[in-house]
Amino acid sequence: MHPNQRPTTPQQQRVRYYAGNTDSHAMFNLLTGPQLFDHIEGLLPKHRERLFPPTETLSMFLAQSLSADGSCQQVVNDAMVKRVISGLKPGKTNTGGYCKARARLPLKMISTLARQAGAIVAEGATSWWHWRGRQVRLVDGATVTMPDTQENQDAYPQSNSQKAGLGFPTCRMVALLCLGSGVLLDTATGPCKGKGGDEQTLLRSMLDTLKDNDILLGDAYYPTYFLLCELIHRGVDGLFEQYGARKRSTDFRKGVKLGVRDHLIVLTKPQMKPDWMSQDDYDQTPATLTVREFQAGGKIMVTTFLNAKDTPKAMLKALYRSRWNVELDLRNIKTTLGMETLRCKTPDMAI
Repeated sequence: MHPNQRPTTPQQQRVRYYAGNTDSHAMFNLLTGPQLFDHIEGLLPKHRERLFPPTETLSMFLAQSLSADGSCQQVVNDAMVKRVISGLKPGKTNTGGYCKARARLPLKMISTLARQAGAIVAEGATSWWHWRGRQVRLVDGATVTMPDTQENQDAYPQSNSQKAGLGFPTCRMVALLCLGSGVLLDTATGPCKGKGGDEQTLLRSMLDTLKDNDILLGDAYYPTYFLLCELIHRGVDGLFEQYGARKRSTDFRKGVKLGVRDHLIVLTKPQMKPDWMSQDDYDQTPATLTVREFQAGGKIMVTTFLNAKDTPKAMLKALYRSRWNVELDLRNIKTTLGMETLRCKTPDMAI
């Protein structure tokens, strides 16, 4: 093994094996199989059945993304070879037709299929992978760099810590993953600086992925007043490390004592409406919110699990420890699929 090469896990080896042995025809069979085709049919744009119809184009795009080469030429060559082997009339091997067809793929179709595929895997997870019979979702943010084109720089400017001309465009992504299966359920992307790119905003755009009775685990970026209210409204319980500004004012002598460094407190709705929130939504948000704070493992935690007898803090501490899986899962996805630096030369392809 090369001294700089990281050892791979059996899971990574299996993923790389399937990625390396998957072509566009295998992807086409998957997309048109019984589990996904009904969903795809309703998302297909109007098209003519020519050399690159949407399902064929999408299957080629998926195979291209997983290939080590990653070029349009390779995937077109492979597709034409498979047509000859299948007895079909071969097409030209120039990439222009494929690239135009790929650009016509609706983003909604691709993102919807990704979420539905994730949901199918998560729903198939065995019940003993759940926590007390409930699905656990993990949320976290990460960054990826992109080729240094002007279009990418304009949409995803590099961070302020990098000097102009020395860094690469940087895209922030926030992901929702299933704890039991490790599958990616949804993701949102944005710039690393400026409006619309913070982790709270990106998570809000994915809240419809959460279902009633889910549990959401996240770090200290997330447990703001309005997010906790929204989770409760949706029937979702949350467990987070306490928000930084709130952590400094935590006083376990106040509130309703539940145990050692464990209490209930009542939060008051912020007087200023956030810019992203409509006045109607702000007015409908409860004026107060009861949450539970406790200290465990050197961290101050905040949660919507209010019953200390049903969910003692030792149990919640053990649950929160599994949040670390999202860090490992995101790293594995980026490393195994070669996503530390995306190949996309335009922002539209990065999305």
